Amino acid sequence: MNDIEFANPAFFFLFVLIPLSVVWYILKTRRAREPFTMSSLGGFIGSPPSFRQRLNHLPFIFRMLALALGVVILARPQSSSSEQNITSEGIDIVLAMDISGSMTAEDFSPNRVGAAKAVAKSFVDGRQNDRIGLVIFSGESFSLCPITTDHGVLKSLIDTIQPGMLEDGTAIGDGLETAVARIKDSKSKSKVIILLTDGVNNRGQTSPMDAAGDANLFGIRVYTIGVGKEGYAPMPVRTPFGKQYQQMKVDLDENMLKGIAKTTGGKYFRAIDNNKLKEIYKEIDALEKTKIEMTEFRKHSEKYFPFALAACALLMCEVLLRYTLLRSLP
Repeated sequence: MNDIEFANPAFFFLFVLIPLSVVWYILKTRRAREPFTMSSLGGFIGSPPSFRQRLNHLPFIFRMLALALGVVILARPQSSSSEQNITSEGIDIVLAMDISGSMTAEDFSPNRVGAAKAVAKSFVDGRQNDRIGLVIFSGESFSLCPITTDHGVLKSLIDTIQPGMLEDGTAIGDGLETAVARIKDSKSKSKVIILLTDGVNNRGQTSPMDAAGDANLFGIRVYTIGVGKEGYAPMPVRTPFGKQYQQMKVDLDENMLKGIAKTTGGKYFRAIDNNKLKEIYKEIDALEKTKIEMTEFRKHSEKYFPFALAACALLMCEVLLRYTLLRSLP
């Protein structure tokens, strides 16, 4: 925060010199008016003061203003930039999101992937002090965003996610392994992966449990989220007659997701609708609160120059008036 403060505020007591100087100036002006005798003052009655008379007190006013600015300069105005001690989460998080074709099922609104994107963005908004990255996977995996504090860019990339961006399938192990590779070298006090999927591992080079073992080796906690209602879900299918729906069996390997969470010290959640998915992310948000005390710093920069410049300008105006328009005749 930027603010103006004064290093030597005691000098403000010098402002008392200004009213004392005004009193002295008034008394001096009165004594300088020597009386003289005239036969009649009738010719001067009602005559307006001359231009020179109007300016007569201006040099003194300039001098008093310059004196006031001088007092401000002695008090040393400074711009203060400071940051207070605050507590920060200080956590590195990778969101690993399934974007396989089954994520278009509409047992969520507007569909599974749409609901996952909306809740993920809301989660990012609540973690302002954390670095967050993004991995997507289906039949293969891809690191879409490195861990970053630029949450605006991250949310923009989340918006671009659509099923079909990668080869179809469900490579849960590869997705988790890619997330581990992205976060394993982090120096953060807490490293977390949130793995969201709606299927069974059926593609990829790495088994989910092997990837979970790697995560545990690097001290990474994995929260797993299984998406989909029990039984069947409506899946949109394009036909020559337009979009049609067919009932797709929800095939979710909960035992595998529970095993990943248990191996890494995380937790498994099941989301059957939008509200439950929001509650899950809120619970994860509450679980991951590693407190770090930020260091306070304060930086000062001197701000007297504009006051000194104004004081010099006023003194120059006084001198110019005294030796031009208000110059006394010899």
